[in-house]
Amino acid sequence: MIAPIIRTKSELRAMVKTWQKAGEVVGVVPTMGALHDGHLSLVAAAKAGCDRVIVTIFVNPKQFNNPSDLENYPRTEEDDARKLERFSVDAVYVPGPEEIYPEGFASTVSVAGLTDVLCGAHRPGHFDGVATVVTKLFTQTRAERAYFGEKDFQQLQVVRRLSADLDLDVDVVGCPTIREEDGLAMSSRNLLISDRARVKAPALNEAMEEMADGLRAGGTATELAEKARARILAAGFNEVEYLDLRANDDLRLLERPEGDCRLLAAAWLAGVRLIDNIAV
Repeated sequence: MIAPIIRTKSELRAMVKTWQKAGEVVGVVPTMGALHDGHLSLVAAAKAGCDRVIVTIFVNPKQFNNPSDLENYPRTEEDDARKLERFSVDAVYVPGPEEIYPEGFASTVSVAGLTDVLCGAHRPGHFDGVATVVTKLFTQTRAERAYFGEKDFQQLQVVRRLSADLDLDVDVVGCPTIREEDGLAMSSRNLLISDRARVKAPALNEAMEEMADGLRAGGTATELAEKARARILAAGFNEVEYLDLRANDDLRLLERPEGDCRLLAAAWLAGVRLIDNIAV
């Protein structure tokens, strides 16, 4: 079934009002398009957990601190719509910028603490943009459940925090990272990696898995990270922005595993920034 493409919040809200009046649970999968199997796994989870499912596609300019990154971000609306057909989603919401940021828009949602580290430290303003657009999409779709991938783990924790802090009454569901056969975490940005560089990309996850094994065996994050960074750079990566062991709940830096924690990394390969994380 081809889902209707909705482009205005007024049309979307009228549709959602009818569903919720009938007592149906509405789920939303927010995306920036260029859909891959990782996104589609979120759609499948939403279909399993909700009566109605909305997929949003909006390339949010406020979460790009680099204009060229925004310009180069893949935009594949027609292909995305075809990929969604087999899931029989109830609506694909593709708002124009004026629906999200109308003339005179002057508000920003900020989440302190969780956004000061990792990607937040390297991408100023990024998570303000994420928090603002997610708040808008939650209020426009009026969904009861929202589905996000654990691949963007810091983003997932930020969204959980803002939903709780602002009483948005949205259950934020985290779904497992989906990987290529060689271990590379699926991402829309992978489309920007050249074939020559693509063969080097799995080295990031391989080094992280090796480091995670070392942590489980009693090693320290500082010592193991030094070796992992060297391995990643030797594989052909240009830079490792961070490679940290952090607690799940507040993303505090850890030297050894404590409770629920994750190894998180960001690294540059041939002009493309890759992120990944694995549970330890």
